[in-house]
Amino acid sequence: MKRFLSLFFAFLFCLTTAQAKDLRFVQVSDARFSNDSNNIFQKTIEDINKQKDVEFVVFTGDNIAKPSPEILESFLEEAKKLNCPFYIALGDKDVNKLKSMSKADYFKIVRKNVRKYKQEKPNYVFEKNGLIFVIADGSKEVIPSTNGYYKDDVLNWLDTELAKYPNNNVIILQHFPIIPPTDKETYYTYKPENYMAVLAKHKNVKAIISGHFGVNSEKNILGITHITTSGSPYYRVIDVLDYETENPTIWAQLKEIQ
Repeated sequence: MKRFLSLFFAFLFCLTTAQAKDLRFVQVSDARFSNDSNNIFQKTIEDINKQKDVEFVVFTGDNIAKPSPEILESFLEEAKKLNCPFYIALGDKDVNKLKSMSKADYFKIVRKNVRKYKQEKPNYVFEKNGLIFVIADGSKEVIPSTNGYYKDDVLNWLDTELAKYPNNNVIILQHFPIIPPTDKETYYTYKPENYMAVLAKHKNVKAIISGHFGVNSEKNILGITHITTSGSPYYRVIDVLDYETENPTIWAQLKEIQ
């Protein structure tokens, strides 16, 4: 009888485990790629390729050291060595419409150099096995600065997109945090209360993952996990466990390139 019960509970455990749905992705923020920094970026790509079961990589802004088509093309050549797809968000160092490269130019170069890259605009949504990911753009292409600004048109778009997925869990990926991970007075996001008002209307956002501040931080505010990741030599492996449940677990592992 004891043997039967042991086998029965083992069967139930295996059945439950098989039904649980988990997803792993990697965040790289503030790579600030240049000809002088390509060695550490190459090592980052190589290290990510050693990680198991990575669904995709997201570069959450300040991907290049300055807005230069040549530097962006070199960055993409390295990024294409990843063993999985990648997605891009913009930071304050990526674009400058008046001097060198607009947001439209940026994504045109990405699509030209990465055959399977479909996104044409800095705000977009993609789905992985029922889990929804939203890229939200707070960068400024005219007179860029270190301060993020999620304009009204971006927030209206975000509100509309979140309303499309009331029964799906959503993770937002962006450069500028809404909840500051530190008290750096030189870095802030303009009118974060407007962004928070959009979030308050929806119950499906489970995490907001950002960069920008150069610090590593995790906070849970009103049921949303806010993760901020610094640049090189760090990146994060993020596991979303039981992501079809109402309260999935977000497990973010910080990795350091030696």
